[in-house]
Amino acid sequence: MEKGTGATGHGDIRVLVKILRPGSASRRARAIVREVLQRAGLHDDDIGDAEIIVAELAANAEKHARPLYELRIFSLDGVPTWCEVVDGDPDLYEIRIILDLLHSVKEIGLPLLAENGRGLLLAHRLSHGHCHVHSTTIHTTGTPGKAVAFALPTRSGNRPTFPPLPDRGRLQDRTGRTSAEQGEGPRKPGPQGWTPAPSRL
Repeated sequence: MEKGTGATGHGDIRVLVKILRPGSASRRARAIVREVLQRAGLHDDDIGDAEIIVAELAANAEKHARPLYELRIFSLDGVPTWCEVVDGDPDLYEIRIILDLLHSVKEIGLPLLAENGRGLLLAHRLSHGHCHVHSTTIHTTGTPGKAVAFALPTRSGNRPTFPPLPDRGRLQDRTGRTSAEQGEGPRKPGPQGWTPAPSRL
């Protein structure tokens, strides 16, 4: 049985940000998620579910939203915990309605959700309900967007409830200033592309 847990302390939180190119967003997102979860020692079945979710969300972003597209994977104390597919369309309305419906109805089928809701239905089911949409800022440009996020499987079997991690908008330095406010470019990643994301919980 999946157990939901919320973050209660200030652990070491890092985020991996990858640009997803139009035409290959779904394929690249799957490959990145698979690599990250394989390194974390996840079983193939769990990895496969996460791949399906991220591929569906990336495909949805390409079809129904607009560039830029980003993939973000948050790691808490070295454990990949939360994944987001970000796009350049800040409108949350339709996705929020679908997710609210999925959270409130136990059994719902594809015909009711029709074409636009298929990916969200799969994301909701395979993440055991730990799926969310929120406003954000594109890391590479500083422009408004949205993120559809889901909890990643972990070796412990726990999935965090939303929001398990700090500010998922513009990545900030230890002073709380964004890179754009400092007149700098995006923060340089650390080893293996992971960027510190200081906790604000």
